[in-house]
Amino acid sequence: MSYIYHIIERGHWSKAKEDGVYTPESIKIEGFIHCSKLEQVCTVANNFYKNKNDLLLLKIDESKISAKCVYEAPLEAPDSGLVFPHIYGDLNLDAVIDVLELNKDEENQFVLPIIN
Repeated sequence: MSYIYHIIERGHWSKAKEDGVYTPESIKIEGFIHCSKLEQVCTVANNFYKNKNDLLLLKIDESKISAKCVYEAPLEAPDSGLVFPHIYGDLNLDAVIDVLELNKDEENQFVLPIIN
């Protein structure tokens, strides 16, 4: 099984559960949902969410995603050699197999939660 991860604000996750589907603003703006591989989560969190608290980490079973998932280089660094999973459409909630707290350490850096 292959898993990908998505960082989400707690309020956005609550809304997704109410709506029965997750449709973030990034779909309207960029056409996809940004995700990460496990080893990329902390780097992404510390680079893009450093001033945020109350974040969650969605563990997503890639085989259960209804929309197309494509691994692509970031637009701002196409020659970096890095690739990230992008979901091109809404995220069906049955693909989310776990929701974890994304906390910071004493140095205000995000750390991975214990993932089963």
